[in-house]
Amino acid sequence: MGEPWADPEVIRRVLAECKIWAVVGLSNNPDRAAYSVARFLQQHGKRIVPIHPRAETVHGEPGYAHLAQVPFAIDCVDVFVRSELAGPIADQAVEVGARAVWFQLGVVDKEAFARATEAGVAMVMDRCPAIEWPRHELPG
Repeated sequence: MGEPWADPEVIRRVLAECKIWAVVGLSNNPDRAAYSVARFLQQHGKRIVPIHPRAETVHGEPGYAHLAQVPFAIDCVDVFVRSELAGPIADQAVEVGARAVWFQLGVVDKEAFARATEAGVAMVMDRCPAIEWPRHELPG
């Protein structure tokens, strides 16, 4: 089947069922991947929540400096940081009750994957929702 963090069923379920996506590392820099992926998610009916130390409003959505500051439920935490910084964010996602964690292309932390899935949180790593969406023939 390949790597457990690239399970097609989990990928499809996260893309189809998660409606509110906290995007960690999202800023107003249009040259960063997070900016275009967040726009893609919005265009496909998802609400995005920018998570960045500057807490900027991005694509019309107010930002927060930390996941714990978001005053409503988050379905998926989409992580755009280096692998060595991503594990603690996965742990924070579990703490705030997210249903899923998604590490972007090139971001892998096997220990974080083990902790999150052991806590019952779906997790995808080293994948991009904008690339996976058409592969799974989702509407939109």
